[in-house]
Amino acid sequence: MGISNPTDIADTPIFVTGASGYIGGRLVPRLLERGYRVRCLARSPKKLESRPWAGQPTVEIVAGDVGDTALLAEQMRGCRAAYYLVHSMLAAGPAYASKDAELARAFSTAAANAGCERILYLGGLGETGEGLSEHLTSRRETETLLASGPVPVTVLRAAIIIGAGSASFEILRYLVERLPVMVTPRWVQTEGQPIAVRNVIEYLLDALVMEETIGRTLDIGGPDVLSYRDMMGVMAEALGLRHRLVIPIPVLTPRLSSLWIQLVTPLSHHIARPLAEGLRNRVVCRDNTAQSLMPQRLLGVREAIDEALGNLDLGDVETSWTDAGAIPGDPDWAGGTTYVHQEETQVAASSSDVFRAICRIGGRNGWYSSRILWRIRGGIDRLLGGPGLRRGRRHAEEIRHGDALDFWRVAGIEHDRWLKLRAEMVLPGEALLEFRIEPLAELAGRCELQQIARFKPKGLLGILYWYSLLPFHGFIFRSMINGIRRAAEQIELHRWVDDPGPTS
Repeated sequence: MGISNPTDIADTPIFVTGASGYIGGRLVPRLLERGYRVRCLARSPKKLESRPWAGQPTVEIVAGDVGDTALLAEQMRGCRAAYYLVHSMLAAGPAYASKDAELARAFSTAAANAGCERILYLGGLGETGEGLSEHLTSRRETETLLASGPVPVTVLRAAIIIGAGSASFEILRYLVERLPVMVTPRWVQTEGQPIAVRNVIEYLLDALVMEETIGRTLDIGGPDVLSYRDMMGVMAEALGLRHRLVIPIPVLTPRLSSLWIQLVTPLSHHIARPLAEGLRNRVVCRDNTAQSLMPQRLLGVREAIDEALGNLDLGDVETSWTDAGAIPGDPDWAGGTTYVHQEETQVAASSSDVFRAICRIGGRNGWYSSRILWRIRGGIDRLLGGPGLRRGRRHAEEIRHGDALDFWRVAGIEHDRWLKLRAEMVLPGEALLEFRIEPLAELAGRCELQQIARFKPKGLLGILYWYSLLPFHGFIFRSMINGIRRAAEQIELHRWVDDPGPTS
């Protein structure tokens, strides 16, 4: 049945997987706004604890894995409906498809054992029949396996999702911004029906209360049907750029296309390849049943792009494609060789101002030291298959657990005390960068800032890597900590100028 009145199910939360991902991270607060209780499953609960909605009394966060059927059933118990927003976005191939299948089976079984009444799944739009990409084929199999048990499934199929921070949107924006002339694969001529992320979330919410959607597969899309080439033209207009010259050629395979996307955009080829493969299929809604059952104002492509670009300009990116994924635990620093470089300095500013300055690192703000060296390192990382510097950051100043900062990720955070970053660049080892703030009791309004870089090499190559960069460490890390000190003291100075306090 549909869940039409949240007040009638005060004791029956909605179960949401993928709450730390792009769609799930936007769905949860909208469910809360509509009065539902929500139970979120997360492999890394700390990634959710820093979200603005995480502290609400109607939110539960449970740690677990979709593949653990027994534990999952216990965690789902008492939930009448469950959103399945889990899907691998790794490189195409049997490994990721079999993993998706395994997780879908486990979720279907767990939902049945927990007494859940329905499952809602966001799948991929695409014509049925032969010739589907591996990516869309995997999504079709996921639909089938979710519905293999007694719990009815509502499937919403979407194509390209347009929204600030989405992987599809970022690929489109970077290609258009950076390449006035593009040599492209033939799939740029394939028709698609993009949809704004706002409309996707609204459909996911409305399907929960609409009984007619139970057990059905519905295509969702915006009002415009156009080729990817035409979308590039719309993006160029929205960015105020000249018309882009697009030259389709037949020899660019999905693999070559994904490698090219990796060089030009922030996304790695592991994520770009399934997206590129999916675009070779026509992705247009078969009918307008979803809009008939759940009417809403659908944003056109230009309007959706304008809204996304506006959110980027304001730094208002609620969720990003970089949010998803597990955060591994710390390496065992006690065993084997570990190299450490530590810098310390006293700062004439409060702990909160120092922490605020630290939280500005990365993205357009840079790293408080030689931009050219960071750009060189970022470029090398991109050539090696890493994220480089183009991934940027979700927000210009705010940081939360799990956020990506260029080729680092926030692995731990305590406001006004410390920040830990884990390296995600291609390295022959494991690296951490920590910042620790200690107030100086004997000197009011001052504190000590410690900056600690740790590297645990893997084999001889890792040792050679550390020593090859050793001549640069002193300059880079010393410049960084001094830059943070100056920035924190400027924040303190501006506060004093704006509010000098009482005068005699």
